[in-house]
Amino acid sequence: MQVYLVGGAVRDAELGLPVAERDWCVVGSTPEEMIALDYRPVGKDFPVFLHPETGEEYALARTERKTAAGYHGFAFNTSPDVSIEDDLKRRDLTINALAEDEDGQLIDPYGGLDDIRNKTLRHISSSFSEDPVRVLRVARFAARFRHLGFRVADETMSLMREMVENGEVSALVPDRVWKETESALRGRDCRVFFEVLRDCGALAVIFPEVERLFGVPQTKDWHPEIDSGLHTMMVLDQAERLSADGDVRFAALVHDLGKGTTRAADLPSHPGHEQRGKKLVDKMAERLPIPKAYRELGKLVANYHLHCHRAFELRADTVLRVIEAADAFRRPERFEKFLVTCEADARGRKGLEDRDYPQVDYLRRAFAAARDVDAAAIASEFAGEDIPGRIRRARVNAIAPIRDEVRRARRG
Repeated sequence: MQVYLVGGAVRDAELGLPVAERDWCVVGSTPEEMIALDYRPVGKDFPVFLHPETGEEYALARTERKTAAGYHGFAFNTSPDVSIEDDLKRRDLTINALAEDEDGQLIDPYGGLDDIRNKTLRHISSSFSEDPVRVLRVARFAARFRHLGFRVADETMSLMREMVENGEVSALVPDRVWKETESALRGRDCRVFFEVLRDCGALAVIFPEVERLFGVPQTKDWHPEIDSGLHTMMVLDQAERLSADGDVRFAALVHDLGKGTTRAADLPSHPGHEQRGKKLVDKMAERLPIPKAYRELGKLVANYHLHCHRAFELRADTVLRVIEAADAFRRPERFEKFLVTCEADARGRKGLEDRDYPQVDYLRRAFAAARDVDAAAIASEFAGEDIPGRIRRARVNAIAPIRDEVRRARRG
């Protein structure tokens, strides 16, 4: 029985990055021996065990054989004669096919160290094409390591394109699509994830609503970058700059989906794209297990981002309607995320990345004034009357002087 530290822990140590978790590969053992040593079995598809003291994962070395399309279409061999080199060969990228033995010696049978030095994401063998999840993982690694200068090898990108063309990517399981996407959204340089998917053709399969934005023009006066898809990537950049929250970045991704369905006769304007975009977020959520918080914020931003941009033009009752649509009185944190995403949208334009966006401060003040209305006192004073209507009118009246003050200041 030999134990090796494998995969990401070895890779990140070589890159000089913090090691978040450690995975281990066991060669020359059996499930029975592992259990006898008090390791706890947890693997569903193949033998994986938790260490009795550290709780870290120990997997028996294995090889894989493709038996059907998709992520689950594999048969596994975990016999004791599977070597560490055999186990590493089944992995996706050379930089992930590294191991360290109990004496601290590195095992690098497939050139992972060279590719780390050359900043290259390269597949190990043609068996890469047997698992469509690897397309998503390459895109995610490209985003994660972009700041270090990594790029996808040309031959790996070509193989990924073949996987799209032969339909392998179409067999992706929705759960895995969302898991990899959410991980990318929560990481750094998340726009790169979607750009790599687009480069290999997978974006059109996995996120057709986003793919349709590229090549769609916008009014140059408002969008110097013109292209709706490019604008969306720029908004993702700004959302990442303003917030670490995955739901904010998702809302940035989907805020303009309706522009992909604008009639050609209406271009470069996009009348009604807000309502169309809201429906497309629902359509995406029917296909993928997108969390409720992500879906609701995405729909809110899609439907009301222009209201935020035009906040100074809105009547006080319309401002309150936006606040109510965000359910701000019960969930003020979602209203704040709405404002942050709208700010990212305003700044996600060529040459306007550092512009001021005073609308958010105005809407924060308006919300604070409406929130300070004493609803309980109104309910007590006017029992039996139109209490909701009176509370709403009081909130509108609280917002109105702030609106008038802001308008005077802007004119002055």
